[in-house]
Amino acid sequence: MKFVDQIRVHAIAGNGGNGCVSFRREKFVPRGGPNGGDGGDGGDIILKADPHTDNLISLYYEPIQRARKGENGLGKDMHGKSAEPNVIKVPVGTIVYRLPDAFRPFRPDPMSADDEAVEKPKVNIEDLEPMVDLSEPEQEFVLCKGGEGGRGNTRFKSSRNRVPRQSTPGKDGEEGWFLLELRTIAFAGLVGYPNAGKSTLISQISAAHPRVASYPFTTLNPVVGVVELSGYTRVTVADIPGLIEGAHENKGLGHEFLRHIVRCPLLLFVIDMAGSEGREPMSDLQNLRKELDLYDPTLSERPWAILANKMDLEGASENLELFRKRFDRVEIVPITASAGEGMDDVRKLLDRAFHASNA
Repeated sequence: MKFVDQIRVHAIAGNGGNGCVSFRREKFVPRGGPNGGDGGDGGDIILKADPHTDNLISLYYEPIQRARKGENGLGKDMHGKSAEPNVIKVPVGTIVYRLPDAFRPFRPDPMSADDEAVEKPKVNIEDLEPMVDLSEPEQEFVLCKGGEGGRGNTRFKSSRNRVPRQSTPGKDGEEGWFLLELRTIAFAGLVGYPNAGKSTLISQISAAHPRVASYPFTTLNPVVGVVELSGYTRVTVADIPGLIEGAHENKGLGHEFLRHIVRCPLLLFVIDMAGSEGREPMSDLQNLRKELDLYDPTLSERPWAILANKMDLEGASENLELFRKRFDRVEIVPITASAGEGMDDVRKLLDRAFHASNA
């Protein structure tokens, strides 16, 4: 299934129903007076953070979201029925931005003879101000408010206006273009080069089953796994697709998945300690740290640790000693993810970090 973590949405709330002009006409009741009912309110467009939804795929196929119109008022003081809200379930961690008019899709005039293609401007999220961050499960946000129902002529009766013939129409519902961006919420993020063993690692410590193969960029979207810890606690770990040098400039998968690291309070750098891909392990770590710092300087200030993977290969032990001398204040856990060795040490690392963050 396609993974969608950014989508444009056109939301149209329902209009309010019209008020009614009506008079009571009943036998033996002279001058019955006005009895026109009010119109019902239009439906709202509501976003709801759902912990069971993992991406924005539903909005990819239905980018135009509408709510129903409120029913019109009737005679005998019967008010119109208000429309039900259109509740859209989105993943926890969804950020909502309002798009200016310049970024809305262009609809050419079908009667115009000018067939030149109009280039749609690119959206720079840094220039947009977020409306809401749906970071809590079951959190709701009214994206577009439905229009209020109109007033019937009963509302206008008075001692000086006994036969009111005026009513008000329902108000239009709100409408707008929005950009929804998903930033995966996880306690720890696995950061590393392609083929470093991140997917194998997360499949060993959790019940997640990402695609594992011996070629780069096997993982094309973030995979979140749940790791069971001591004391009946659990944490979530995100397998971020492989980063390469220049990722902050949108090279490789670039910004598409760097944003998923922003919410992780703990960063775990998975390093191919044997250099089996022809790269130097020390350079890999330095480049990864540099790319994160260039993308978001606050990432370099967060707690981090090193997972020294592929310790069963030649040259890994020598490189591990160099790492321990260079980073004597950073916790380094030697592992062999393919054989399941060192997984208990990884869980202990997560357990200590989790309790330290909640202390």
